[in-house]
Amino acid sequence: MRLCVYLLEGRGLGVKESYYVKLKIGKYKSKSRVLKSNENSIWNEEFVFRVCDLDDELAVSVYRYDDRDHGLFGNSGGEFVGRVKIPVWSVAAEENRNLPPTWFSVERPKSVKFIDNDCGKLLLSLSLHGGDQDHSNESKLTSSNDSHSSRKIGESKHLMKSLAGRLEKLLHKKDEIPTTSDNSSSEVSAAASDHEDSAPEPSETSCTFEESIELVKSTNGNNETPENLPGGILLDQTFGVSPKDLNKILFAPNSDFMTNLAELQGTTDIHEEPWKLISEEGGKSCLRRVVTYTKAATKLVKAVKATEEQIYIKANNNNEFAIHVIVSTPDVPYGNTFKVELLYKIIPGGVMMSSSSGEESARLVVSWAVNFSQQTMMKGMIEGGARQGLKESFDQFLSLLSQRFKVVKDISDKDQMLANLETEHKSCLELAVQYFWNFTVVSTVFMLLYVLVHIFLCGSHELRGLEFGGLDLPDSFGEIITCAVLVLQLERVYYMILYFVEATLRRENDHGIKARGDGWVLTVALIEGANLASTNSTETPDPYVVFTCNGKTKTSSVKLQALDPQWNEILEFDAVEEPPSVLDLEVFDFDGPFDQVSSLGHAEINFLKHTSAELADLWVPLDGKLAQSCQSKLHLRIFLDNNNGVETIRDYLANLGKEVGKKLNLRSPHRNSTFQKHFGLPPEEFLVSDFSCSLKRKMPLQGRLFLSARIVGFYANLFGHKTRFFFLWEDIEDIRVLPPSLASVGSPLLEIILHKGRGLDSRHGAKVLDEQGRLHFYFHSFVSFNVASRTIMALWKTRTLEPDQKAEIEEDERDDDGGKAFLLEESGPHFAVEDAKMTKVYTMELPLNIKSLMKMFEGGELEHKVMSKSGCLNYVTATWENVTSEVQERRVCYKFSHRISIFGGEVNSTQQKSTLPNDNGWIVNEIMTLHNVPFGDHFRVQFRYQMEKSLFAHNSCKCDLYIGLIWLKNTKFEPRITKNVIGMFTRRSQEILQLVEREILLTCQ
Repeated sequence: MRLCVYLLEGRGLGVKESYYVKLKIGKYKSKSRVLKSNENSIWNEEFVFRVCDLDDELAVSVYRYDDRDHGLFGNSGGEFVGRVKIPVWSVAAEENRNLPPTWFSVERPKSVKFIDNDCGKLLLSLSLHGGDQDHSNESKLTSSNDSHSSRKIGESKHLMKSLAGRLEKLLHKKDEIPTTSDNSSSEVSAAASDHEDSAPEPSETSCTFEESIELVKSTNGNNETPENLPGGILLDQTFGVSPKDLNKILFAPNSDFMTNLAELQGTTDIHEEPWKLISEEGGKSCLRRVVTYTKAATKLVKAVKATEEQIYIKANNNNEFAIHVIVSTPDVPYGNTFKVELLYKIIPGGVMMSSSSGEESARLVVSWAVNFSQQTMMKGMIEGGARQGLKESFDQFLSLLSQRFKVVKDISDKDQMLANLETEHKSCLELAVQYFWNFTVVSTVFMLLYVLVHIFLCGSHELRGLEFGGLDLPDSFGEIITCAVLVLQLERVYYMILYFVEATLRRENDHGIKARGDGWVLTVALIEGANLASTNSTETPDPYVVFTCNGKTKTSSVKLQALDPQWNEILEFDAVEEPPSVLDLEVFDFDGPFDQVSSLGHAEINFLKHTSAELADLWVPLDGKLAQSCQSKLHLRIFLDNNNGVETIRDYLANLGKEVGKKLNLRSPHRNSTFQKHFGLPPEEFLVSDFSCSLKRKMPLQGRLFLSARIVGFYANLFGHKTRFFFLWEDIEDIRVLPPSLASVGSPLLEIILHKGRGLDSRHGAKVLDEQGRLHFYFHSFVSFNVASRTIMALWKTRTLEPDQKAEIEEDERDDDGGKAFLLEESGPHFAVEDAKMTKVYTMELPLNIKSLMKMFEGGELEHKVMSKSGCLNYVTATWENVTSEVQERRVCYKFSHRISIFGGEVNSTQQKSTLPNDNGWIVNEIMTLHNVPFGDHFRVQFRYQMEKSLFAHNSCKCDLYIGLIWLKNTKFEPRITKNVIGMFTRRSQEILQLVEREILLTCQ
């Protein structure tokens, strides 16, 4: 027989320090965890003991815990506080051999005299489960020939009578707590001395399965859906059946599906108890049943008996169900040390690919875990065997269920979702009908037609008042009001037509540009926005979205005057060799490509905290004062794919190995799976390396440091107490190597400092939070500190290098001439036939001669140095070529840093230079084309630098700058963009000339 003891709670134990509980029956012992002193302490622990004789007693002893008594050579017994003794036969005498939760008084040691022998209470629940000895023990209890058994039955009856009397007192006097007056009572009466405080036994209700489900919905409908169990997902599939019907087929009594499954798997001796609706505290109901069966024999394990306890933990009116199943197999090897847990979640399915009739679908998710009640060295083998057996079982389960119901694909399928998105774009005619079909337009058209018909019917009329030929004045105040209303209506309709034309012609964005290269490709589908804020209460914003990932940006189109814009655009980032960690997005109100744009809200999406299904259909709330006040949000669909498979990971490890100086091998699938399970990471995360080390906090904690392409994670398991945390490489501000110290046991320390406000989820692993709000982590005692530090530094530098810095490194490795030729293959802009209307923006006197100033246009070291400092990236120039005998021409290309423009943006320009008459100076004309900025294809920027000798000072010159815009397309934003561009380039040109002056003067000194 097996005695299950549930240690639930303690009350008034009178121990100022920490304490714990020891349990003993016969030769079997166990111990609870240590709790700190508290008036009401909760354990909620379960213990299982083997019972050979009903005469045995369960002794539950309370001990004071002292750290000094638990050292290497200390006494581990602790100070004895008190004890509860419970005879096993008293549990066997209960109905169904289950003793409900009951408060037992803890008696002090008899060797010490106390006025009150009671020193607190323990809340215990016991149940006795018998095997082959059940019937013999029952006959032993009921046999009148055995005087020993008769005595126990009599004492049991006395116990029940005492309990009934005390419950009656409790019902009449809830505020009075009975006390035990007879300190020398028998152990049997002491064991039941506090039955008056026992919790009321849950009531059971018998009704049909459908009625029980409805009752559970009425009481448990607000329960949260539980998380998947940590063992992993066994089944995640959507079927063409309603969730209610699927729940009924799987768990209704005498289900024909479960019968067919049992025949397929060879399961026999199935016995299903009826579902019982048990009322719990708080007015909630719990639906439970027990199913027993004999599992078929396998190659390794003989046929064994199994018991399933099935519990409904959620059911609501949205047809969401969650069923927790606990499977016990005590006859298998080490079967008494563990139980297998399953969690069935049935929820409404998503949109089906092939279903257009509106049929319901249900998504079934089954997860599993192994719960160990005792420590065993065979834990890994048990988990592996359970995983393999469950996988085979649920493969048969899915096969049989697929024969009965159609398996449908969920909306999370990338190709289908993007295809649907492409088809969502409406034609211009449909958009026009939808936009203009409103009261304003209809009423204006009606009034206009009405007036025209009136004019046609009236014909000519005689002149009145001050009228003369050709001048017809209103004849009444009503005509004046009618004319004013008609004019206002026509003006409003005119602006609506202008807005519609602008929105239709707007095409400047990254939508539809396909990703290039092999590796990790990020695809973002921007669907719509909702409740966007406005920076000006009198104007509607013109929003657009800027996405940033791994230092690269993608920009959506500008939606004119829209609080709830509809984009339906697909943006793809070029492939990279390491998977991205986060996607930053920010919504701006458009006011020119170089203006200080107003932010309408921002957000950060961490790919490690979302599953692929969640990313496939995600509403992102925006942060920021304006966004939060309006509850702004964006609707996105995000997909992260590796288009080169495992070769991408191999190439990444090979390149990283060159930095580390050590070959890095691809880890096994099992190792990667364990790593993902430790930190709850998505399946695309792969382990790069791991090291044994200690985490320095108040006390050193030995564990392992895991390194992947995106995270740094620490995991430790000290006697079942698990410590785990991780943070992103992008969160790290600095990494330092500290010298050995006594606190680090003579080992160098690796200090990792995070940026302010980053990695807050892992703050429990940090040793210090400094005044600037940065977390500091300390790791030491590496087996090989040099290898660990090199690997960590290489990974950090790889993740934190900007794409521009990576491009510069690659450029240095190329041949300079070849690189320049490659970058300048694209044709630059050509001078327009008609020059733009130029505006003189400033005149600057420089203490330089013209020859020195013209070095700025020679493509030498001075030009590259100045342009780099002014915010130009990848600056490349071609050599000057003769166009005519007096004019020379060259091309220049570079990229703006984000300091100059939030969009980045690329520049291609053509420059021409010629001398002034009498060789008095130079004129440099430039036409610039902007790429990857809003409305960049609508205009060109033209510059004219006129440099001549100064008339006021020797060895100095004067520089006049003219700027103009050449418009290629019309747009509503011409004045705004013109003002923004001219102002930005005026300030930028002044900054460049000041840098030239400073560099030349420093060189001369």
